[in-house]
Amino acid sequence: MVDVARARKLAVRIREVVASTLEMQVKDPRLGMVTITDAKLTPDLREATLYYTVYGSDEERQATAMALESAKGVLRAQVGKQTGVRYTPSLAFIADVVPETAGRIEELLAKAREEDAKVHEQAEGASPAGDADPYRVPRVVDEADDEADDDA
Repeated sequence: MVDVARARKLAVRIREVVASTLEMQVKDPRLGMVTITDAKLTPDLREATLYYTVYGSDEERQATAMALESAKGVLRAQVGKQTGVRYTPSLAFIADVVPETAGRIEELLAKAREEDAKVHEQAEGASPAGDADPYRVPRVVDEADDEADDDA
């Protein structure tokens, strides 16, 4: 059985090795502004999944995906050399959708703020449909009224 902490540490190390190798050794012109955001390793340490983001247009993202696929052998060789594990895991690259999702959430939040502002604007001059204070107020007993009730 593999230690989960060891797998996590190895995944972090693989992420660092791949990122530095992409920066220093891979000279593919298709490789754009790529960032390795996360790495996950299977429990048997045989397969590593690397998540990446690319700054740029859709064409640049596609070109970067092809460049990563073609550089897989060089990257795997560097991972094997620098990690020292018995079996070098195979690498799979997946485009990270977190930035796009975060952008969509920001758009939805901005829309919700606009709608809230409209509702608040409409509520500024509005008056309640019923009484100004719709809640029951406890009856206040005057001491004079209390004494009058005692005399009767």
